[in-house]
Amino acid sequence: MSESLPRQPAPRRAIGPFAAPQRLLAILLLAGALLCIAADGRAQDPFDANDPLEDFNRAMFEVNQTIDRFLLKPIAEAYVFILPNEVRHRIANVLGNLAEPLNLVNNAAQGKFERAGSTLMRFTVNTTIGVGGIFDVAAEWGYERTPEDFGQTLATWGVGGEPFLMLPLLGPTNPRDAAAFGVDWFADPFGYLLPAEAGLARGVTSGVSQRAQYLEELETLESTSVDFYAALRELYRQYRATEIRDGAPPPAMEIPDFDFDEDFDEDFDEE
Repeated sequence: MSESLPRQPAPRRAIGPFAAPQRLLAILLLAGALLCIAADGRAQDPFDANDPLEDFNRAMFEVNQTIDRFLLKPIAEAYVFILPNEVRHRIANVLGNLAEPLNLVNNAAQGKFERAGSTLMRFTVNTTIGVGGIFDVAAEWGYERTPEDFGQTLATWGVGGEPFLMLPLLGPTNPRDAAAFGVDWFADPFGYLLPAEAGLARGVTSGVSQRAQYLEELETLESTSVDFYAALRELYRQYRATEIRDGAPPPAMEIPDFDFDEDFDEDFDEE
């Protein structure tokens, strides 16, 4: 049975005496970005401007499509062709297990302490009994994966997720989630514990694995869409909103409470 992969933070490349200053500068820049998002994101109504950065986004979309067509998709297809489904499933398990510390922190930061405890149990059980996460023993014991990232954490804190943004390689996102991706990237403990080569291998394998998961879905979406960019944009927005709500249905739309009898009487009296 296949499982969906949480997004994996990219490996850091800065090592040696220059690593700390680079991390500090990046954290300061991200902090500034988050402050801007916190100031603007809450007030912005997503219905006021559906896609104000559309020209830029479509240009980046074409860049991503070119990269995907000539590099990512062929590699993902070879990955699926060469490796049996069971092997790919075990690789996905290991990658998911490496993401559990960040899931734990973000669940706790959102006040979801029961889910945080379950994540801690998952990581402990799968790292030991599951042989580094190759086998998802914890799921068999009732501890399901509860992926969370800092973008979801910011959303629960009230930071808005508009406008839509398309970035090279990173793909569909928004300013909040793009900045949060960097925070997760620097907060990932395995980015510090794994050697640079292992971190790079993890990032590449994660990207290929996730692309391979959606080969058929993306092909179907592209072939059935009048505007592939617009379809992908709306699908991403819906998917991301569902992630933030932990799969719960969207809140019901408020309907004004009209007193038809009173309104009718007032109109009749005016006549």
